[in-house]
Amino acid sequence: MKIAITASKPDLSSPVDPRFGRCPYFIIIDPDTMEFEANENTNLYGASGVGIQSAQFVANKEVKALLTGSCGPNAFQTLQAAGIEVITGVSGTVQEAASLYKEKNLKSTPQANVASHFGMAAGTGSGMGQSMGMGRGMGQGMGMGRGMGQGQGMGRGMGQGMGMGRGLAPGGTGMPPFNPNPPSVPPEDELKTLQQQAEYLQQQMSDITKRIEELKKMK
Repeated sequence: MKIAITASKPDLSSPVDPRFGRCPYFIIIDPDTMEFEANENTNLYGASGVGIQSAQFVANKEVKALLTGSCGPNAFQTLQAAGIEVITGVSGTVQEAASLYKEKNLKSTPQANVASHFGMAAGTGSGMGQSMGMGRGMGQGMGMGRGMGQGQGMGRGMGQGMGMGRGLAPGGTGMPPFNPNPPSVPPEDELKTLQQQAEYLQQQMSDITKRIEELKKMK
């Protein structure tokens, strides 16, 4: 029996990634033996249809269940159509999640727990800029050779600038922004999702801080 778990890294100690379609890795694992294979998610940077494509990939692996943090409606329907049990709100490490599934301590999710395009950070941007500047200056000076001098100067300048810009960083490797208006889901499911997002961010901050310290030592 095999199950799929979304992961941030390609090993069993990796945190369960809270995103389904845009997770960095899918770990296919046998919870009885803990034998696994890590598959890089080639749909990570896709522009659209990522959830469905990722669901099709998982279905081709002939897994019985999918364990993840969040799953949107399109991916959820695709997974259900393939006969795959979907379990959301999963946190901790991949190994811990697999053990919980083996011990039957995880419950199936009856519906998607996030809206479509959750985790998307599409790179779109537009910008306009105009600037106008005018300046005039006048100066007069008189001096005598013994180090005495007088000078007068007048200057005026005017400048105007207008700029508008909008942009979203490309990628999807980071967490999506917090959604203050989540889809209608039971409070306990929303709580699990938010807790997992917080854990993911804490892990990211820990990794970043560790890398900063390593770089400081290399100076």
